[in-house]
Amino acid sequence: MGFLKYTSLLVASCTVVLALLPRQNSKFVPLVNKRYKYEDIPYRVDTDVGLARGEQVGYNICNSTTQGPSSLCQTAIFNSVQDFCIWAPPKAGEEVGAIEGEMVAWCTRGGHGTRVMPAGTITGVQWTTTPDYIQAVGFMDQTKINMLKGDSGGEMDPHGADLRGNPMGGLIYTNAWTANGSYTQVVEWHNFNGADMFCLKACDPRTAPRDAKLCEHIYDTQGCGFNAPSNARPGVFESCLGDSQAPPGQGVAVPASSSCTTYASTALYDASATASAGSSTPPATTNTASGSSPSSQVTGSGRSSPAPTPTSGALGLSSVFAGLGVSIVGGVLAVFL
Repeated sequence: MGFLKYTSLLVASCTVVLALLPRQNSKFVPLVNKRYKYEDIPYRVDTDVGLARGEQVGYNICNSTTQGPSSLCQTAIFNSVQDFCIWAPPKAGEEVGAIEGEMVAWCTRGGHGTRVMPAGTITGVQWTTTPDYIQAVGFMDQTKINMLKGDSGGEMDPHGADLRGNPMGGLIYTNAWTANGSYTQVVEWHNFNGADMFCLKACDPRTAPRDAKLCEHIYDTQGCGFNAPSNARPGVFESCLGDSQAPPGQGVAVPASSSCTTYASTALYDASATASAGSSTPPATTNTASGSSPSSQVTGSGRSSPAPTPTSGALGLSSVFAGLGVSIVGGVLAVFL
């Protein structure tokens, strides 16, 4: 490409991206800055109108009246290996990269007012509790949650190029950080889904500003192996303690994990459609000795930690501007907002 053509494309790309950003005014609040006690969640978090991506498609007050296969709940729960949600499409037929702003919560069990993953969706998972975050990394049949077969997917996070988040208005809460089971809002998080893999990391807000670094949102195309390295393996369902990784972009290494408790998939998920959020923890099948090292487990490309490869659907202009969360425009422009 000649210099003039390259420059023209760069200028045009910048112009389009800037045009899609929200017109800042005293009323606009980025999603990452919206904080609510669990009991004070509004019906819709995103109330902005007249912006490029339209309005929030779902709602944030979710209960027994909203639970089911048509739920548009956009408040996800992230508690444990048995009880967590990820973001997935409300309907089948489109690539994730084109509809990141419309994703809804799909959960491993009922009781949260969301959609419930069909039995057999999760085919392997490692849940890890670290000093700085909790994380689920695993394998799935993504067609069971409205993702297209073969779709390499995308990233969801509370930022996005227009600062409204992907999904717009999406919130995440956990009871993993409290002794009494009360919910804490997860301020910084990222979720990569695609190629029959998923990872969601929820960073502890008490570690701020470190939480923003560990749940970095600028490496949209790098996937789980880069952003959330783990020891997850197909067919293995386990909950572990672990060391915290280095922030994404500061070297890729699988952190050590220990005290891993392994479960049968049937004990965790096969009754997910009828299980309630108050169900007891399933019996463990094995208990790994403390201090297990990632060097003795299957890691790296092809398993739980694939080489950094694109997971944002496509790198073309159309996907970037449709999703507004993808960071590369035709290999020319990086939008890190």
